[in-house]
Amino acid sequence: MATLMWISHSERPLKVDELRYALGVEIGSPDLDGDNVPSIGTLLTCCQGLVTVDKEGSTVRLIHFTLQEYLRAHPQPFGRAHSVMAETCLSYLNSRQVKVLSTNPSPDLRGAPFLEYSSLYWGIHAKRELSDCAKQLALKLFDDYDNHISTEILLKAGKSRFFRLNFNKPSLFSGLHCASFFGIVGIVDGLVTAEDCDINQTDCTGSAPLTWAAFNGHEGVVKILLGLDDVKLDRPDINGRTPLLCAAENGHEGVVEMLLGRGDVNPDRPDISGRTPLLRAVENGHEGVLKILLGWGGISPDKRGIYGRTLLWSAAFYGQEGVVKILLGQDNVNPDSLDINGRTPLWGAAENGHERVVKILLRRDDVNPDKPDISGRTPLWGAAENGHEGVVKLLLGRDDVNPDKPDDNGDTPLLCAAENGHEGVVKTLLGQGDVSPDRWCIYGRTPLSSAAYYGHEGVVKILLGRDDINPNKPDINGRTPLRGAAKNGHEGVLKLLLGRDDINPDKPDDNGDTPLLCASENGHEGVVKILLGRDDVNPGKPDISGQTPLWRAASRGHEGVVKILLRRDDVNPNKPDSSGKTPLWCAAKNRHEGVMKILFGRDGVNPDKLDNYDRTLLLWATARGRDGVNMLPGRNDVSPGDTNEYDHTRLWWAAENGHEGVVKMLLGQEDANPDEPDSDGRTPL
Repeated sequence: MATLMWISHSERPLKVDELRYALGVEIGSPDLDGDNVPSIGTLLTCCQGLVTVDKEGSTVRLIHFTLQEYLRAHPQPFGRAHSVMAETCLSYLNSRQVKVLSTNPSPDLRGAPFLEYSSLYWGIHAKRELSDCAKQLALKLFDDYDNHISTEILLKAGKSRFFRLNFNKPSLFSGLHCASFFGIVGIVDGLVTAEDCDINQTDCTGSAPLTWAAFNGHEGVVKILLGLDDVKLDRPDINGRTPLLCAAENGHEGVVEMLLGRGDVNPDRPDISGRTPLLRAVENGHEGVLKILLGWGGISPDKRGIYGRTLLWSAAFYGQEGVVKILLGQDNVNPDSLDINGRTPLWGAAENGHERVVKILLRRDDVNPDKPDISGRTPLWGAAENGHEGVVKLLLGRDDVNPDKPDDNGDTPLLCAAENGHEGVVKTLLGQGDVSPDRWCIYGRTPLSSAAYYGHEGVVKILLGRDDINPNKPDINGRTPLRGAAKNGHEGVLKLLLGRDDINPDKPDDNGDTPLLCASENGHEGVVKILLGRDDVNPGKPDISGQTPLWRAASRGHEGVVKILLRRDDVNPNKPDSSGKTPLWCAAKNRHEGVMKILFGRDGVNPDKLDNYDRTLLLWATARGRDGVNMLPGRNDVSPGDTNEYDHTRLWWAAENGHEGVVKMLLGQEDANPDEPDSDGRTPL
């Protein structure tokens, strides 16, 4: 029966160990006896198949939801279930074993599986049924509640609201704070009469007991606190939120009316983010609170808040349809007001895909459906960018909306939809006769080039189905859609583009970068293989700096691409760039030893080739102390006694630059002469 009571009346599904330890608690005992904790097998056997363990969540549940509903509706077999559960949780929190955890700066909570549930839910059970025993246990817990570990657990559970908690300092969270948080009238009533009770004390979040009661909508506790002469009604927490703002934010109409009934409350006081109680109610769609605050007077329904946004703007942005209707029914509300970015309420609703709000606003004659913001972006642009197909259709149903209107950068709604892969919006826009599918923006990007660059195959397929699309159209830097797909490794898009007869797969941009060169540089082996399968792709074509696909792949250490390219007979493994550096040189410079080994395995690779400064790779590596090039002296085609035009030997360079490891290595070679001078007579020593 105890098992059925806990499972049917708990505030959330209980984990196996939570249930076991709950049943092992002896109410009122100062110690937890491990021998009292039953096994899960025992509990399942006792319950005659009515209880099962959900293996996926490791929680215990009743065999069918109808049994859960029945036991909730008929709690008589369990007596005062919530009182017993509150007493059990409080006994657990008051136990010596849990109090020891409270004094440990880094407690191990694995041995206290019932701690979280007890900390978060004892007050909810107590509020529902408060027994004298539970009240006494709660007061005992409050004796040192500020330092109790359950305080930290409770406050952390609400950290999304209080973002500046510092648990290295005292929480200052008293018993009155806790009782107000849970709304336990019977305990609050007793605590406020104590001589040493400070009803305005703030905790580590800056919240007084009234703030917690208002935030959670506990009207009974609020009534008690408001009945005290010295209560501070308008005290803000660390986020600047007053009790009124907390109540308005969470839609607690009764608490809002109670607080406004006191003349010393500022109904328009903002928090540190500039949001007032009215704005918080609007953002969260609390229509009842909105009506109460507007009816209070003194607050303009068209008042501008943060970023120059009106209440209507915020309601439209968050899709609060009912609030929008209320505000549009107010006098002196401008339905087309602009925020600091020049965006209207319609813009905000369209951007976030709130179709119902868009419909309401479009019915107004005083709303401009095509009004651009300060960047030239219209509501249609915002809806298209975010893929809100329904809003796009609503806006395109208007004769006064330009479906191809660009922003200040030349980006059209179609380009934005294509760039973000919104296939439905692309189809809808292309269905408009006056939309150009191949229009440039100021950077020369087209819808096709944007979709290809980001790998949106579906959009690419749609656009390529158009006769008025140029699949080779470059941007202002000469970059084609194929180059963008190759650069980012989008094999599917690449295949779609190469399936066209009018595609040039080897077209370079203004820097001479071909699709193959870009794919090689970024290590996209699949793309490299696809391109090399074409007869019209030159695998050794350099850019304007003389860098070939092999050069780029070797420089970046892409071993797989290097292997693929070296299988080709028409790839020159020694071809240098304009500075005379070969692929091997670049691999050595960037310490890509795997690539070096691959290149050494290729016949015809010359490790002794001079760059434009008459330096061999071995000489350059020695000057920079590159121990990783030790493999070079073992080759027959390397001259270990190399010198440059000033007769600087390898040993000279290593000594000059202080590379001790290389000096030791060179001195171990037979041909090393530590007394060989350069052209100025200077020896390594």
